[in-house]
Amino acid sequence: MIRIIASLLVMIGLALPAAAAEIGDDGLHKESWMRETFLDMAEDLEEARAEGKRLVLMVEQRGCIYCKKMHEEVYPDETISTYIEENFFVVQLNLHGSREMVDFDGDVRSERDMLRKWGILFTPTVIFLPEEVEEGVAAPQAAVATMPGAFQKGTTLDMFTWVNEKRYAMENEEDFQRYHARRIQERAAAKQD
Repeated sequence: MIRIIASLLVMIGLALPAAAAEIGDDGLHKESWMRETFLDMAEDLEEARAEGKRLVLMVEQRGCIYCKKMHEEVYPDETISTYIEENFFVVQLNLHGSREMVDFDGDVRSERDMLRKWGILFTPTVIFLPEEVEEGVAAPQAAVATMPGAFQKGTTLDMFTWVNEKRYAMENEEDFQRYHARRIQERAAAKQD
């Protein structure tokens, strides 16, 4: 009976809600492309480089409605999830977590204390790291970009692409806002063709 109702809804153009994202024991949403590490930022950066990927830190918290939005509406998009998996080494951090972590500057603290030191107030916050971090520099100072909050699919994909293509470092730098505006126009023009 459920299959018949689902088929009828699809036929009349109504979609069933997306399946809920997997939730871990820590209450955070989990994606297959997230890595379990010892939370030593220098080691994680080295491992990311060895795989030819960029290190990304995703700060989330239990019960975050915006994190849920990203995991149920944005990250399941095959284009986005494939792009992240192929190009990024993603480490999830818990805003209120107690796991010990080591910053690039050698500072050792719990996740919650480190994230407080970094000034992270909102979830989700995505921190994009460069391929190399100068000795003695903390992660937020080394970051090439930070994406605080939940965004739509296009904005999210554009940010990951902008970082992966190192557009922040190009001689004729196209800042993210201009890049994103151009990409919106390109997508709109492609739909008209």
